Amino acid sequence: MAPRLRDLLLQALVLGLVAWGLLALLAEARARMAAQGIPFSFGFLREEAGFSLSEGLTYAPGEGLRPFYPSDTYLQALLAGFLNTLKVALLGLVLSTLLGLLVAAGRLSANPLARALGAGYVEAIRNTPLLLQLFVWYFAVLLKLPPWEKALSFGGALLSQRGLVLPEVGLGQGALGLALGLLAFALLRRRLPLALGALLLGLLLGWVLGGPPLYLLPPVKEAYGARGGILLSPEFAALLFGLVVYTAAFIAEVFRGAILAVPKGQWEAAYALGLEGRDVFRLIVLPQAVRIAVPPSPTST
Repeated sequence: MAPRLRDLLLQALVLGLVAWGLLALLAEARARMAAQGIPFSFGFLREEAGFSLSEGLTYAPGEGLRPFYPSDTYLQALLAGFLNTLKVALLGLVLSTLLGLLVAAGRLSANPLARALGAGYVEAIRNTPLLLQLFVWYFAVLLKLPPWEKALSFGGALLSQRGLVLPEVGLGQGALGLALGLLAFALLRRRLPLALGALLLGLLLGWVLGGPPLYLLPPVKEAYGARGGILLSPEFAALLFGLVVYTAAFIAEVFRGAILAVPKGQWEAAYALGLEGRDVFRLIVLPQAVRIAVPPSPTST
C-alpha cells in the first residue's frame, strides 16, 4: 500500500472514531435529559434569564441596543456577553500593543533606569498568574477607591468604588469638516506635510462654519448614581487593566526581538543619511519591526 494512501486511511479512521464518540455522547446526553423531563433543544434560550449583569448592552427588537434587564432572555444574555467580550478585546488590543511597544523601547533604551524598569516589569508580570493579577486589580486597587459620596472628579469624569464615569462624546455641526479633513489625510498620507495641512484646514473650516466637531457631555453626580456619561464598572475596569498589563509584557518581548531582528545595516544607513535617532526608529526601524512582530504577537492569535 502506498504511504500516502495509508496515511489518508489512518486519518479517516481517526476522524470516524472521533465522530462516533461525539454521537455516542450526544445520544447519552439526550437519553439522560429525557429521563429527567428536560427537552433536548435550544428552546431555553427564549426563556426569561432572571438575573442581571453589572455591565452590558443587548439587542431588543424595536428598541435596538439597550442595557440588559433580568426580564430579558438567555439569548439576549449571551449577546450581552459577546458584546462585552468584543469591547474588552478591542480596547485591550489597542492599549496592550501601545504599552508593549513602550516597554520594548524602554528595554532597548540607552538609559539604564528605563532598561531596569522595563526588565523588572516584564519579569514580574510574566511570572505572576493572570488570575492573581485580576484579583489584585479588583480587590486591592479598585475597591479601595472612595465611595460614591466622595467620588473623585477630574476632567469631567467621576471615579469611585462604583467605577469610572466618563463624559459622553457627541458629534457637533463641525464634524463634516473633520470628516473631510480625515478623508484628505487618508488620500494624501504618502505626503505627510500636505496631508497634515489638509487635515488642519478641514478641521478649521468645519469649526469656523459649523462649530466644534466634537463636544463632551460630562456626567451629573446625583445621590444614588450619575446621570449621563459612560460607565465603566469596577469589574470591567479590573478585567481590562489586568489583561492589558499582562498581555503587554509578552508583546514587549515580541517587539524587542523584532527590533533587534532589523539588520544593523538599516540603522547604519539611516544614520549615514543624517537622520536623528528618533527619526531612525520611527521611519526606518519601527515599520520593519512591526512586520516581524505581528505574526508571533499574542494579539494576532
